[in-house]
Amino acid sequence: MPQEAPRRVLPNVQRRDGGRNNRGDGNNANNNQNPPAGGNPMPSPWLDPQNNPTPNATASFVEYLRWMREPNHPQRDGTKIEILDKLQSRANYKSRLTQLTKRTKLMAGNTFLVKCSWRIRVGGHRGPESILLPAFDALGMPYIPSSTLRGIARAQAIREIQTEKNLSWKNAEKLTAPYFGDIEATNKADLQGKAIFFDAYPVASEQDVAGGLSMDMANNIWSWQGNQLIYNPNPNLFLSLKEPVFCIGLRLASNCQDLSVLEKVKTWLVAGLQSGVGSQVNSGYGELLTAGALPSNDEFLKVQFSLNGQLIHGAQSFTQWSQNRQGAWQMRGRPEAEVRTVAFKSMLRYWFRAFSLGVLTVEQTKKWEAKLFGAIDPQSRGWVKFEVFNGKITQVEPRANNQGKNDDCGEQEGTLILSYSPAVAVNQKDSVQTLFKSLAWMMFHLGGIGQGARRPCYSRQNRQYAPWWRGSTFYIENKEPYWQLPRNVNEFRDRFRQKLKEFYNSLATVTTLNVNPNNLNALGQVEQRKWTEAIDRNCRIIVCAGAADHGKPFSLARLHHNGNYDPNLCGSVQGGVKPSPVWISDLDEYQVVTVFGAIVNPRRNYLQVLQDNASQYAQIFPFN
Repeated sequence: MPQEAPRRVLPNVQRRDGGRNNRGDGNNANNNQNPPAGGNPMPSPWLDPQNNPTPNATASFVEYLRWMREPNHPQRDGTKIEILDKLQSRANYKSRLTQLTKRTKLMAGNTFLVKCSWRIRVGGHRGPESILLPAFDALGMPYIPSSTLRGIARAQAIREIQTEKNLSWKNAEKLTAPYFGDIEATNKADLQGKAIFFDAYPVASEQDVAGGLSMDMANNIWSWQGNQLIYNPNPNLFLSLKEPVFCIGLRLASNCQDLSVLEKVKTWLVAGLQSGVGSQVNSGYGELLTAGALPSNDEFLKVQFSLNGQLIHGAQSFTQWSQNRQGAWQMRGRPEAEVRTVAFKSMLRYWFRAFSLGVLTVEQTKKWEAKLFGAIDPQSRGWVKFEVFNGKITQVEPRANNQGKNDDCGEQEGTLILSYSPAVAVNQKDSVQTLFKSLAWMMFHLGGIGQGARRPCYSRQNRQYAPWWRGSTFYIENKEPYWQLPRNVNEFRDRFRQKLKEFYNSLATVTTLNVNPNNLNALGQVEQRKWTEAIDRNCRIIVCAGAADHGKPFSLARLHHNGNYDPNLCGSVQGGVKPSPVWISDLDEYQVVTVFGAIVNPRRNYLQVLQDNASQYAQIFPFN
């Protein structure tokens, strides 16, 4: 059993059902640190092993937080997963949320429902262990504050007036005073707003008794440290609401009887909600739609896809605690498959960075990556908004035991949609569209996404242990000629080079920088164990075809030839995670292979093996 962290005494907390949570008060005979005789030791120092809490289902997350402890402890991350898993699996807020929705309908003169197309996180703060929490009211119910709704409607009004009348933001803001009020208004009647906004609560149902509250995860895999790009997967748990329905309430203030004012404010609010609410609105979060809402007219790319293999995963669900061979306690979790918009944004960002580093300086690449995709430091919203509509799992992943050995591989599908964000300049839209359309085309043909993205989906059912499938393979379901696969290796090389040149040309237009793919950068000294993930002078992209082997496509079979595993070719997790320098995409008749740092062995030898044994072989990059 791991050593207990120091405990702090907590007061008894009144539960909603009138009982006590019976936490340690210093006099509780069961408040000791030793497990019961013959019992299973509890690995977590945060939960009392003698008095495991059993909260009423109506208890809010605020009460769950009382069990957290802050001392640094080996089991802290597993405990966070366990507690958050208890929250989402046991919470039952149906009665309270139903009461709040009824109250809104009675008090507001105008109510309507909006549904979140994926996830949303509004407001909130950092809780214990730096868990990001959404906005909770005084009783711990998730909600959208009325002040947030007013801010959304007002900002939308300013944007529309600014565009319609060609005004500055400040001058357009003055024209909203007759609706939202302004303390500097010259007209006395406009000092106070004409519309009242109510707090918006999720609408609970028999299928969703917690209002959508669920575990979420952010994983910053790549990060800049100065001019160095660091690979360090770092999953962080937080809470968001998944596909909730909100009841929005409005009414006229007592100083106004003009229903047209209320209708105008509602129109602005509906448009603003569709643009996104809360954090990460460019990453698929926060879009709230009324029934029958039309897609945004800023959409410029729509791709229907399916994905086979190891799939995209969100947060893990808790399964159990177990001890390893050294006796240390470890949390066992189960990855939850989810079609996540942020995964597509991250992958497009990865390939943008890789291609840009070949023709721009590191400083220029960092600057334009932040402008196009958004950044925290310096803070930037980003010029493009990413969404996935109708994302779903069509085939669950195989069971991770012997019973799952003959299960089919997992499958997800959805529609990726790219649109302009309000941050993009009007005169840049055409160039941004060309840049991202060509970038998306290359992304879908260079590899997969999610777990196993660097390998195509292949079977391991001849093995003795799970996972029974590895890798990730895209399938584009669009029928337009733009997405039709070329028939052979040479045609694919020509098409890919066309898209790559379109990317370089639009990159030069957007950035007004000199972009010359015939004068590539060479980033850093390439060594056997060290390379830079950049499409630069040291990188090679080839397309090839050949005989498959043991169910693996030609290029993958050669990578795994004779079972010899070279960490400098295939990647490793020993001594710190090191990604593979090789990406392989299987397009049925041929494969696309990207090799970073291809000028030294073993990567140079691998390319030579492919060229010597392929039935078809062509180099895509570099051009000469």
